[in-house]
Amino acid sequence: MLTLADIDLHDAEALLARHGLGLERVADAAAIPGCYWGEPEAGVIGEKVYARGDTPVHSLLHEACHLIVAPAERRASIHTDASDSQAEEDAVCYLQILLADQLPGVGSERLMDDMDAWGYTFRLGSARAWFERDAEDARGWLAVHDLLRSEAT
Repeated sequence: MLTLADIDLHDAEALLARHGLGLERVADAAAIPGCYWGEPEAGVIGEKVYARGDTPVHSLLHEACHLIVAPAERRASIHTDASDSQAEEDAVCYLQILLADQLPGVGSERLMDDMDAWGYTFRLGSARAWFERDAEDARGWLAVHDLLRSEAT
């Protein structure tokens, strides 16, 4: 499982900053603020994502994507539980795969493998199968919310 310690912290900070988000590095073994799934998973509060060195990259991207897709008026009040609907959750999963290609040393292929290893579940049995053959709704949701144009490149 690829963790924050395995990648360049500055690359992760820059990716989040492009979306108006901050990345707060939490000290090893310290509690992660805004953590929904339990440590070492990433946490979210407002416009910040919290992560430790042992936080999986897929978790960092997933929680960041929850903030990216949230409307500005909702984003500021998000604390720990960022999910709004199943449609949004699917869009977040799709977007995190796209964003993985913007992180040197990560990439969508590796991220999908880690998503499967962590236990994400998809009807077709894997993140890759879902992304390639069953994610029309997620792409549509992102398109309607104008969140695909800059992520595909």
